[in-house]
Amino acid sequence: MKRVTLLGATGSIGLSTLDILARHPERFTLHAVTADTSHARMAEICRRFRPAVAVMRDASAAAELRALLEDSETRVLAGAEGLAEVAAEPAVDIVVAAIVGAAGLLPTLAAVQAGKRILLANKETLVMAGDLFMAEVSRHGAELLPVDSEHNAIFQCLPAASLGGIDGAGVDRILLTGSGGPFRDLPLEELGDVTPEQACAHPNWDMGPKISVDSATMMNKGLELIEACWLFGVQQEQIEIVLHRQSIVHSMVSYRDGSVLAQLGNPDMRTPIANALAWPERISSGVEPLDLVAVSQLDFSAADERRYPCLRIAREAWRAGGTGMAVMNAANEVAVEHFLRGGFGFADISDLIETVLASLPPVPAEDLETVLEVDDKARKLARQIIQQRT
Repeated sequence: MKRVTLLGATGSIGLSTLDILARHPERFTLHAVTADTSHARMAEICRRFRPAVAVMRDASAAAELRALLEDSETRVLAGAEGLAEVAAEPAVDIVVAAIVGAAGLLPTLAAVQAGKRILLANKETLVMAGDLFMAEVSRHGAELLPVDSEHNAIFQCLPAASLGGIDGAGVDRILLTGSGGPFRDLPLEELGDVTPEQACAHPNWDMGPKISVDSATMMNKGLELIEACWLFGVQQEQIEIVLHRQSIVHSMVSYRDGSVLAQLGNPDMRTPIANALAWPERISSGVEPLDLVAVSQLDFSAADERRYPCLRIAREAWRAGGTGMAVMNAANEVAVEHFLRGGFGFADISDLIETVLASLPPVPAEDLETVLEVDDKARKLARQIIQQRT
């Protein structure tokens, strides 16, 4: 019986994880759950799964949750200290890191420093502080398994023990697939007029609003490129991004002998979550088996950086190194936040990121304090630029 802490229980990854845990009560028990402000949904989760601890990052939401669970044995905590406490809890075996955005960095790092098995679904942790994070994984003997469907697919297509470096594995390149989002066929001149509702209507995946917008700009693929560089110890030149509109092939690994290994499956996050939860075993995920005859056709094409400038920005940020990736991530989070609120254009997202990057040249990311300080500066600058423009 493995004890699980779920960081980010109310998001799409969190809910998919809960579905798998419910299917395997003989294997897993839920020790702790966390969320930001969704206290009503969190109360439902606590009543069903009866975790020992629930943490709300927002203090007022924690107070609301305590009131809703006053007849429950679940202990309610609040804030960053509560997140770090449950992430590092000695009794816990597995920590699922599913908090969206930079907010996931510190609690995920706490889990690493406690030597846990980390199921990483938070791209931004490695984008912001990849070098520091991977060094901590090694130092504390943590076990890092990727949950993003693309990185989990790569992991499945590589020889065992390839996380952190694929030297000697005979790998030629990694093929990172992406659907292209809802605007892959929209004329370029119409991108400036798209709405948040359109951007969140992903053709294949059911995701939260921030990740959906990142998919529409393909910044999510830029973040995943950087994440793959850290996870697998490769340079960005070894990663090719391929558009694949069906989202059936989740990524591929090309070998020097001409072989290409691919991981296929229906577009459902329960597959990679189940793979990481039970690894190296295989368990039922609840996902329907893939019917290739029904799918009938698999399409692939090159990613056009004129349509998706965020791909170019991400590659440039990786090459620049240091704090450049943290600046890029911070500016993107602010841009997406304002786009979702309305009054800030879809096409302005990449422009804002580049403006902030040009204003904050990268410095060496020598410690976590430097990364967090630069993250804060970039967010403040991005908000200031938006205020001036609107």
